[in-house]
Amino acid sequence: MSTSLHREFISNSEADTEKFAAELAASLPRGTVLALSGDLGAGKTVFSRGFARGLGILEPVSSPTYTIIQEYPCPAGGWFFHMDLYRINDARSALDFGIDEYLGAPDAWCIIEWAERITGILPPDTLHLEISILSDSSRRLTLS
Repeated sequence: MSTSLHREFISNSEADTEKFAAELAASLPRGTVLALSGDLGAGKTVFSRGFARGLGILEPVSSPTYTIIQEYPCPAGGWFFHMDLYRINDARSALDFGIDEYLGAPDAWCIIEWAERITGILPPDTLHLEISILSDSSRRLTLS
């Protein structure tokens, strides 16, 4: 997978963010790891919900803050792994729960909220999405 993919998008609503995420999901191959960063309330979980919709997942998608990871089977095959590392201190803590098995899954799409906590163990071809708050309803999404 090429890491030269770079996009910037201004979202004016949660629906805009979900649509952008769904379109992105439909364009990325299995094995993609996407690291999300942004302040609390920036829209990381909204983005993740839209990404899941783009993979055909219709069940509710919520933040796995307390469970750390949620696994969703994709209707067309493969898995969607949604992680929230807010409660994880560092890469060692993430490795203790087996994150390396998720990051290396060739049949899955993996989104990691608060991925900056494990930067040192992310695969080299990880895509990064920064969500910046512009106003109460507007966000800048920068994919690199």
